[in-house]
Amino acid sequence: MSRYIFAGMFCILGLTHGTLTFAGPTNQFAIDPVKSTVQFSIEHIFVDRVVGSVPLLSGTVNLPIDSLIPISAAVTLDATRIHTDDPDRDASLESADYFDAKKFSTWTFTSTKIVPASPTSFGMDGMLTIHGVTQPEHLDVSILGDASNPTYHATGHIDRHVFGMKGARLDPVIGNIADVTLDIKLRAQAESKQP
Repeated sequence: MSRYIFAGMFCILGLTHGTLTFAGPTNQFAIDPVKSTVQFSIEHIFVDRVVGSVPLLSGTVNLPIDSLIPISAAVTLDATRIHTDDPDRDASLESADYFDAKKFSTWTFTSTKIVPASPTSFGMDGMLTIHGVTQPEHLDVSILGDASNPTYHATGHIDRHVFGMKGARLDPVIGNIADVTLDIKLRAQAESKQP
């Protein structure tokens, strides 16, 4: 059965039941932390936009045997190594005013719902934990690779205030919404799972 037919079946399941379900065997892949990137950008009154990156520590993606649209995904990021090309700004972001990285050293995202939009794109809802606060977030994801090279490009928008980051002194000069971009490459198959 072609990938397009599988994707169509997933769309029906996702739209009918509100979540993606699959009864067949799946493959679990590890996210390659070396070849994957997570970047953010946010408005700043003095420099137009601040662009930075957050290292990816680990992650997993479960795929059906015959599709690149995941059944589930999870990722962990390293909040202690935020990089914006400005050491002073990095230290400020890692401080208690913002991410409080000494206390909350990792960020996590775990999918809760995946709904295909086309054979090569899907929406992913999940729970994001930053700064010790967990909130629902949405990602729009495009499939860029193929079965031999699973690769994804995802975008999202995060309101820093809902995660308790006020940064009292400089809060008025920094935008509320951070635009997030993830470029994810999967490693070779880790294991197969039967339902």
